[in-house]
Amino acid sequence: MRCQLTGVGPVFGNRVSHSHRRTRRRWNPNIQQRRYWLPSEGRFVRLSLSTRAIKTVDKIGIETAVVRIRARGEKV
Repeated sequence: MRCQLTGVGPVFGNRVSHSHRRTRRRWNPNIQQRRYWLPSEGRFVRLSLSTRAIKTVDKIGIETAVVRIRARGEKV
């Protein structure tokens, strides 16, 4: 799953055992479902955001965040 605002997704790497054998693993982003009231459209929008993006929305506001999400080509 990807963050709708920042576009962050899973990252891949190796799990390294004590004997130094390597197997593939992945780190998933901390994606949360959040519902925001969008005053300009008079409705709620449900977004899948990383925790860092939630802080960004709190800082810049939901209206600016939705503009950025739509600029990335995401549907809101």
